[in-house]
Amino acid sequence: MKIKILTLFPQMIEGIFKESILKRAIDKGVCSVELINIRDYSTNKHHHVDDTPYGGGAGMILACDVVDRAITAAITKDSYKILMTPQGRPYSQVLAKELSLKKELVLICGHYEGFDERIRSYVDEEISIGDFVLTGGELAACAVVDSVIRLLENAIKKESFLDDSFSNGLLEYPQYTRPVEYKGKMVPEVLVNGNHKLIREYRLKESLRRTYLRRPDLLENKEFTKEEKALLEAIKEETK
Repeated sequence: MKIKILTLFPQMIEGIFKESILKRAIDKGVCSVELINIRDYSTNKHHHVDDTPYGGGAGMILACDVVDRAITAAITKDSYKILMTPQGRPYSQVLAKELSLKKELVLICGHYEGFDERIRSYVDEEISIGDFVLTGGELAACAVVDSVIRLLENAIKKESFLDDSFSNGLLEYPQYTRPVEYKGKMVPEVLVNGNHKLIREYRLKESLRRTYLRRPDLLENKEFTKEEKALLEAIKEETK
């Protein structure tokens, strides 16, 4: 997969792709990440990329002509163009999976007070990572890219994300490692007894329990198996 991030501040985020799983995925050729400076496409002698808003108001607005030139130079026939904006489609693991199937992603980061409304017509989708406002789209774009790359083949072991929170509509079950006892707190016995059937049942039940207690909204439209229904009923009785 090819990923291109259009930003006014490439140095703000370039370090993210030089560490950990993202760096290894890039080094292995699983994906490529290119940072494109929108300012390079300004025709103003001072390289201005913004202007005051028509109708008045605070702040500066990212100009549509500059962004249009940057997008035009970056895209190919395979590009899927995404505008990072708090007004976009709420981001989710489901959407991350959808994007991981694309051949090329082009993410456009806004900045300053906002962007010219006409920029919306240049993209395929608008995405928001939450109901809050950042100073720019850079951190949001990095969150999207990180979540997508880890789903790509050979980026990490498939088993590492199959049980991730939200992957099956539930929050992930609690995890433990050595030592078995620490400051009086024990690893649940079921996890150290080697019975894989009981471990699977425990993890499913705790995943349901955690979702029921912390994110009951995730259960509203979930299709439950017979086993999940029985476990959830037991959880409700236990938490009365």
